[in-house]
Amino acid sequence: MASAAVTPHTGTGSVLPRLYLIRFVFAAAWAVLLLVSGSDLTAGTKALLFLYPAFDVAAAVIDAGSTRAGRPVKGLYANMAISALAAVGVAVASTSGTADVLRVWGAWAVVSGLVQLLVAVARRPMGGQWAMIASGGISVLAGASFIQSASKSDPSLKALAGYAVLGGIFFLVSAIRLHRSTRKD
Repeated sequence: MASAAVTPHTGTGSVLPRLYLIRFVFAAAWAVLLLVSGSDLTAGTKALLFLYPAFDVAAAVIDAGSTRAGRPVKGLYANMAISALAAVGVAVASTSGTADVLRVWGAWAVVSGLVQLLVAVARRPMGGQWAMIASGGISVLAGASFIQSASKSDPSLKALAGYAVLGGIFFLVSAIRLHRSTRKD
């Protein structure tokens, strides 16, 4: 769900609806691949775990680039840094075990969820921010849950797939909302 903050529509054309649709498809496909790979930290699973936050960085770069010049979106820049650290952190943690991966992923979900929540609340006057507010709040709660589940005797990565799917659904809702608003312009 990370970096799902909706940027202002001004000057974005159809970039954001397409980006958000791509993010939905990516999240759904990623979740399926993670479920198929299971909770063992194979090379493929490690690559998937790194790919998710790395994709988040790339998407945030595109998102920030679609805003008007001179109107940077500080929340997106913060999220780029947070997600880049998460990608590196997950790669390092995956050498130690599932519990460490869940701790890093959980910390990423909490911090990026807080950033998303703050950005969405600040943008509430724009309207249509309910999905991003909910997504940020859910990300914080899910992150705390991942950190807590790392202490179990047999931690599993399967919950990360559900997290990705739910985040993807929020992107789909945002894509539909933005598409409708671009058609009205």
